[in-house]
Amino acid sequence: METLKLSEIANACGGTFSGECEINGVCIDTRKITKGCLFICIKGERFDGHSFAEEALEKGAAAVMIHKAVEGLNGNYVMVENTSKALLDLGGYYRSKFNLHLVGLTGSVGKTTTKEFTYLVVSSKYKSIKTQGNLNNEIGLPQMLFQIDGSTQAAVIEMGMNHFGEIHRLSTAAKPTIALISNVGTSHIENFGSREGILKAKLEIFDGLEKGSTVILNGDNDMLATVKNDDYNIVFFGIDNGDFKARDVEQKNGSTYFVIDFYGKSQAVTIPTIGIHNVYNALSAFAVGYFLDIEPEACADALSHYQPEGMRQKVVDFNGITIIEDCYNASLDSMKASINTLADTNGKRKIAVFSDMLELGGFSKEAHSKVGEYAAKQKIDYLFTVGEQAKYIHNSAVENGIKNALHFDNKDALSDKLSKFLEKGDAVVFKASRGMALEEVIHKVYDRWGK
Repeated sequence: METLKLSEIANACGGTFSGECEINGVCIDTRKITKGCLFICIKGERFDGHSFAEEALEKGAAAVMIHKAVEGLNGNYVMVENTSKALLDLGGYYRSKFNLHLVGLTGSVGKTTTKEFTYLVVSSKYKSIKTQGNLNNEIGLPQMLFQIDGSTQAAVIEMGMNHFGEIHRLSTAAKPTIALISNVGTSHIENFGSREGILKAKLEIFDGLEKGSTVILNGDNDMLATVKNDDYNIVFFGIDNGDFKARDVEQKNGSTYFVIDFYGKSQAVTIPTIGIHNVYNALSAFAVGYFLDIEPEACADALSHYQPEGMRQKVVDFNGITIIEDCYNASLDSMKASINTLADTNGKRKIAVFSDMLELGGFSKEAHSKVGEYAAKQKIDYLFTVGEQAKYIHNSAVENGIKNALHFDNKDALSDKLSKFLEKGDAVVFKASRGMALEEVIHKVYDRWGK
């Protein structure tokens, strides 16, 4: 982070300050204090950062930001109306000091994978930063903006949302030069009322763009395909529709091969992962590269170096069994994508192991039922489920024709069954929301098979 004066920070956040000093970093966790930083006292559900203001100063913070009086405070401070809002305001002010390419991306599912593909492409030409972990909300995004310095040429910034107005605030702070919306699905639909509501919320990303900026949208998504706005350069990608179209898609040995047609040109691409949704993710990243003047061959080469993060659709060849570990998160759309991936994977038996999708509110029963219906439609051979909501997956799958479906009361029983059931040549996908810790079942299977 480049140095800021405390008076500058106070002015950017509409606050007052106690005494001038220089700030060389921003921190919200006293365990990560660096000498000369500004410690911002965020009030969360479990902790109030104001309780740690004095500790932050003792550990070397040059100043603290507060929105209420702190008794006995001995050091420089900025007083603002609300520290959480001020954190985002300060991030936006700091970002505005730099002239760089900033790709702002959002979508109902696949944001992180799209971010990784996009970063590979962008960083092949520019010195770049990307959103780390889950720092894609109003507390996390400004922390990423503070990573920009004078040497940064590009940034790939992920934007998440749970409610209306969030993407607006994130986009106006980040000020993207290119925007990318990967899809509009059903994630957090209970907060938006409908997919039309989700679309409206996603389109708030326009609010941080300058007129004439490029906006890259999924032309095969029924909601995004309807978007029109003459004030921006709207570009579509897809397999069926788009300015950037993928054709001749072939999945083989854990990789996917396809050709991208764009503006009268073509480029062959290989990505070391499977799933049609990953073709879309890579396709959108390629489009970003095109508008950042990165040569098509360089974009393709960058995409070929993709590596799945954590438990995001990691493909493991385990004793002749193809296991797809995908336990990081789950929604109706990503569950369908995992079923499609399993259906397209070579295996003598196609086996889906599912647990609950969380944070679906009143839509939960319907969403889980639709997963079971879709699994039956795609002719999955075996379905194993565990979890209170996953019962609806099981029931719907049985009603729609899956004969080999079992529901388990707990993960131990499921692990025991799988350890005895799996055979060489099988293809298995594990999918659930992160909070269900379905990877525990995977690890128990590995342990019992001697991995």
